[in-house]
Amino acid sequence: MTLKEEFATRNFSIYGQWTGVICIFLCFAVGVSNLFHVSLLILFGALCIASSFIIVFIEVPLLLRICPTSAKFDTFMRRFTTNYTRAGIYAVMSLVQWISVIPVLGGASSLIAAAVLLLIAAAFYLLAAIKGQGFVGSKTLGGQGVAQMII
Repeated sequence: MTLKEEFATRNFSIYGQWTGVICIFLCFAVGVSNLFHVSLLILFGALCIASSFIIVFIEVPLLLRICPTSAKFDTFMRRFTTNYTRAGIYAVMSLVQWISVIPVLGGASSLIAAAVLLLIAAAFYLLAAIKGQGFVGSKTLGGQGVAQMII
């Protein structure tokens, strides 16, 4: 199935997964850029970078097979296999970035972009769950049997 065919299925979990992939790059970029502030934004920048690494393992299942990770970490990552759990983790990561907007903690910064995009990914997964669409992993990202083919 090509990427165009995947998007044509109108399954919101595919949209959520690809929004998550964009979140990986955006969270890493704005996280690094906020490490150079002299305020609490450093903490939120570090949390944004950590979020990007968590999203990598959530959205690209192939990495759980090829990266040496602990059994505890693998078990933690495998919790996010349904649309509801993915919507939840994205909502929590978005909330953390929205907290960084509070003026006392740092005020408006580029972390707002990460918060908005994480919220959009959470909304896609929540829509998929509400509509009763099962989670469908993109074949391009290692879903639907690609991870089993390399063994």
